[in-house]
Formats: sequence, C-alpha cells, structure tokens
Amino acid sequence: MSKNIFKRVLLKLSGEALASLHPEESSNFGISQEMLERIALDIKSVHSLGIQIGIVVGGGNIFRGAHGVAQHDLDRTTSDHMGMLATVINGLALHNAIQSEGTPCRIMSAIPMDTIAESYIRQRAIRHMEKGRIVVFCAGSGNPYFTTDTAAALRASELGCDLLLKATKVDGVYSADPKTTQSAEFLHKLTYDEVVKRGLNVMDATAITLARENHIPMRVFSIYNEDGFAKVLQNQGRYSTIS
Repeated sequence: MSKNIFKRVLLKLSGEALASLHPEESSNFGISQEMLERIALDIKSVHSLGIQIGIVVGGGNIFRGAHGVAQHDLDRTTSDHMGMLATVINGLALHNAIQSEGTPCRIMSAIPMDTIAESYIRQRAIRHMEKGRIVVFCAGSGNPYFTTDTAAALRASELGCDLLLKATKVDGVYSADPKTTQSAEFLHKLTYDEVVKRGLNVMDATAITLARENHIPMRVFSIYNEDGFAKVLQNQGRYSTIS
C-alpha cells in the first residue's frame, strides 16, 4: 500500500468495543485487557504504515448519558457530563495500552483536566500527529447533548482527516440489524443522504451531516476482526463506505 493513500485518519472507537474479545457477549461493561491489547496492536500496525492517527473513544461500557436520563432520573446535562468522564477512563486505558506496545501516544481531553490529559488544542493535536504520535481524544466534544460520534466527525473535520472510520461490532452497514433479521442486506457503498433517509444506525444525523459538509468519506468495519483497522486502510476485508 502506498503511504500517500491516507495521510491522516480518525478512528471512532466505541466504549463497548473495549469490554470484551467476543462481540456476542451480552455484557458490555468494563474494560477487557485482552481486547485493549488487540486494539493497540492493530493501531500499531497502522502507525507503522506512516499514517497519522487520531482516535475518539466512547464511554458506553461504563456510563452512557442517555441511559442516565432514562434509568437514573438525572438531568441530561449532568448525565452527559458523567458520560464524558467515562470516555476519559477509557482514553487513559487505551493510551496506556498503545504506549505499552512502544507506540508514541498522547491523550487530549475536551474538558480541562491537566493532571491526567492535555487540554484539546487543535494546532497542538495536529503537531503531535505530524511528529508521528497517535492522539487519543476523550470527553467527547466537551458539550452535553452531543454524542461521541458527533465528536469524531468534528475532530475529523477540524484536523483535516482524509477518512473517518467507525469501528463497530459488525463488519459494515446493513439494511437492518443482522443479529435479528436474517434477510438483512449488506450495503457496501452508500451516500450520506441514503444513511439519513433510510434511518440506518451508523452514526447520528449530526455526525453524518458534518462529514458530508466537510467531504470526509467514512468506512464502517468490525474492530473484532484481526487487523481490521489496518486491512480497511489497505482496501482489504469487509467494510462499508459512505461518501
């Protein structure tokens, strides 16, 4: 693969992806050290290709803002702030795993907490990536009412990324949930508008709109496939493209 196909990419990693090596497990709580190590190795493989990498990590394996409103009678702003803090826990764990593989990495937070993470500054993040450091972005966008999917599209836009990748439990986008609908059709290529009009559960509408307006193509793939991240960037394996 030519190193010039993608210069800089943004990976959106869900919190649930960190919970287990096995996507079929019903419990998605906590952090699996084995899964962290697998993801860190996959990221290392991409880094070795000379591609600049930013990562936005979610927090659903610890606390999800929307669930806090529904299940714990929290107001939305408080609940979303709790969800942002969950992403910081995941970001610290991922940062440590990446560093343990000998890959240079920095962690940046949208909410200032200088004792454990750098505050997000766009030019500083770009500089880190230009120097070959992976950057893990946590605390979402720093604002309630916005998902980490939207934060990923925002960071990809701000940082001038060539590609936004969404790592999921399934190997791409389907016409329906393949776990419950046997006839679900795999959709290899879609437009942004098709995703919104068909109500496909890829990213929220705000994230899709941001990607479309800034002309950032997206690829959706399974993080559970070995070297899935690296293979997608080499146009290998199974994935869906949105552009």
